[in-house]
Amino acid sequence: MGTKARGERTSPKKKTPTFLLELPLAVEAGQAARVGAHLEAGRQFYNAVLSAGQRRLRRMRADPAWQEARAIPRTHTQERRAAFSALRERYGFSEYAFHELAKALRVSWLVEHLDAVLAQTLATRAYRALNRVCVGEARRVRFKSRGRGLSSIENKRNDTGLRFVLQKPEEGNQGIVLWKGDALLALIDWNDPVVKHGLAHNIKYVRLIRRRASSRRAAGADSQGNRYSVQLVLEGRPYHKPKHLVGSDTIGLDLGPSSIAVVPHDGEASLSVFCEALQPDAKAIRRLQRKMDRQRRVGNPEHYDAQGRIKKRGKQKLVWKSSRSYQKTRQRKATRERTLAAHRQSLHGRKVHEIVAVGNTILLEKISYKAWQKRYGRSVGLRAPGMFVEHLRRTVASTGGTLTEVPTRSTRLSQWCHGCGKAVKKPLSQRWHTCPCGVGPVQRDLYSAFLAAYLDPAEPIPSCAQYVIPWEGAEARLRAAHERVHQRANEGHILPRSFGCARAGARLPRSRSEPTPEPAFLLRRGKLEAWTER
Repeated sequence: MGTKARGERTSPKKKTPTFLLELPLAVEAGQAARVGAHLEAGRQFYNAVLSAGQRRLRRMRADPAWQEARAIPRTHTQERRAAFSALRERYGFSEYAFHELAKALRVSWLVEHLDAVLAQTLATRAYRALNRVCVGEARRVRFKSRGRGLSSIENKRNDTGLRFVLQKPEEGNQGIVLWKGDALLALIDWNDPVVKHGLAHNIKYVRLIRRRASSRRAAGADSQGNRYSVQLVLEGRPYHKPKHLVGSDTIGLDLGPSSIAVVPHDGEASLSVFCEALQPDAKAIRRLQRKMDRQRRVGNPEHYDAQGRIKKRGKQKLVWKSSRSYQKTRQRKATRERTLAAHRQSLHGRKVHEIVAVGNTILLEKISYKAWQKRYGRSVGLRAPGMFVEHLRRTVASTGGTLTEVPTRSTRLSQWCHGCGKAVKKPLSQRWHTCPCGVGPVQRDLYSAFLAAYLDPAEPIPSCAQYVIPWEGAEARLRAAHERVHQRANEGHILPRSFGCARAGARLPRSRSEPTPEPAFLLRRGKLEAWTER
């Protein structure tokens, strides 16, 4: 009675909340060499699976049935899904088929470096990369070069292969990563409440990570300049520090490429520069880039023509030689980029906790940050608003709150007016919302965040009735927020133009005895005969 019939569908595995804990590893020279060999084998195996899967994808797309399936209207969901599923099954383009492919490819010397479960995880990784190309989310896949290497590898469970073992207190209370006969010691600080909280939870699986250090002489680095750490994927909720409070208010956000507006229901509204403290040394990075270019030209003169341009070889790939000085310069530049990324991540976390301390019910517009990269590439690349939203989503979920992204086409918060209920298109240069119905003037970003704060997440369609009472108390808060921004501009702070503030001292005379800008301009042009001081 208790046995299931053959072919009977079992219930799906129950999903549980998950969080990560990362611990540094103390790796000896011999262990680092063996771990490096295992990761190199994993790199070659991943490339092999990716290459075989790419051939399957090309054959599947070349089949006339693929175009017939694409021609099926999207309204016929079941028919369209069945056509694509039949093609995937015919050409072996599925996660299970890639597992079978991994079983066939894991032969000879690869068996000595990769367990069967690790091979399956690498096959799943390759399938997901190719599936993004298949569904149109990416244009191509990236193979792992020998120089880049494979920076991480993970298991499926913690009872075989790559696993983490925590000793009992009477045995030493140490953590050890076991992999292929090597025991890598984890450095555990039991006085850290985050570490103590994480190690008290059940371990789902383990991920081994290798990162580049600033140099070979850096603390914890091996002879190749690499650091090793282990990420424990744990079951449960992450630890919340007492200083990180969790509010209960509802907040509307308006995130721009270089600005962020926060408007809660009851608290103080704010408009600030997004990641304002993030100031990279662009001149130093540019000097390193020019130095790398000079060193590359000296080491590879055969790849440049008489005018200093790179020769075109068609489909033939150029083989570049890298000198030791070039590698050192590249490592110095990479260290600067890593430092900048760590600073950005710290600023993201600080801002996230500031927002969650006010409230954990957040509404903001759903924006394509990839489209932003085309128009605001430098600002988006520096501040990474998409990463900030993902960080905010994870933190809000861990506190039991909700983050809702409302569609921009139905809400049109930057164009809509709650007074008359009309949506009027505004150019990006217009930073103030002023309507003939009497609403405004109010700063555009703050007004959008206010409209988002009072939307219904179930039906995010703005209506005039839901804003009448909240606007009476919010108008003064929005104006006070912009007054603080205007005061900063008067003090000399450089603010984005999207704030709607004139540059500090740009159009105001320093004293009454000085001429106003317009007569002074005419005086320089020779068109003002006389000037009478006011």
